[in-house]
Amino acid sequence: MTAACADVAAARAQPPVRLFREALGLHPLRERWTQTQIALRGQEDVPPSRFDLTSLSQLRPRVAWPLWRRRFAVPRRAIVTNLFNHRQTPVEEGWSVRRTQVLDFRGRDLSYDSHNGTDFAIPVGTPVLAAAPGEVGRVVSEFNRGGLKVFVDHGDGLMTTSAHLARALVREGDVVERGQPIALSGYSGLDALVTFPFGAPHVHFNTWLDGEPVDPFPHDGKPSLWRAGGLPEPSRGRAEEPFTPSRYSEAGVAEAIPACRTCSSREELSSAQPLARRAARTLVEMNYYPTRFPERPLVYTERHERAPRLDLPFAADAFDGVVFVDDL
Repeated sequence: MTAACADVAAARAQPPVRLFREALGLHPLRERWTQTQIALRGQEDVPPSRFDLTSLSQLRPRVAWPLWRRRFAVPRRAIVTNLFNHRQTPVEEGWSVRRTQVLDFRGRDLSYDSHNGTDFAIPVGTPVLAAAPGEVGRVVSEFNRGGLKVFVDHGDGLMTTSAHLARALVREGDVVERGQPIALSGYSGLDALVTFPFGAPHVHFNTWLDGEPVDPFPHDGKPSLWRAGGLPEPSRGRAEEPFTPSRYSEAGVAEAIPACRTCSSREELSSAQPLARRAARTLVEMNYYPTRFPERPLVYTERHERAPRLDLPFAADAFDGVVFVDDL
């Protein structure tokens, strides 16, 4: 058995994911209630989330029910239920789950207003893998913003985020190889609580380049970030790959933190050490709470080009690839 297969097998041998405590991320209840109020009512420098009847498009019972029972809805496929929206509404208006102006990379409408990642619907408890070699920059759980999340710096300004997780298998500072398990999937966060059991459990997968959310699929003449080209495929085993952490600019980070409007966030970011951790936490704050940052300084020493570096973050022994839900 290869090292990659052994690690995935060990992840699958973990105790089963508990539905309410882990998959939905409801523990601790008092903290989750406070974070729910942030989403519904807003907070200092954070407008409330926006939704209406068009948000009901997120209910997909035909896909959701088998996934909650830890079974595939489509054999050996991760189902893409939302893509990166290329017509996002202004961040100042708040996180919007409405569908008022939507365009995905295919020229269709598989997304919603504020969606800035790719949603892979998969069975609860599935091992989530590192899409490329990297260093874990942040592990954090926020019920109002994607539940449990793991952020991995892949070097050269590229960072990925896996959100709505049930259980993290890594810690901040861990260096991970391509295909190494970093978490078990679930559907943690307010989104799931509101839509359960009709919302499909999924991993919300973000790709950030130079601190900005980008669509990993090829579009507008820009190359794909997936190594396979057009559609993502799982890696077929590990290989020796060099990994050099991204080079952060101390001056850029020092400029970005004071730009944050929220005093408590500024203090927390300023205290993080070393520079790489401080930069990673600043990037997380800038992207999950963009209204706190009227300015977004570059925190890297240089800008980077798009390049095909990522694999589907699920194991090749269980997944062959993806299918779009609007093609089913």
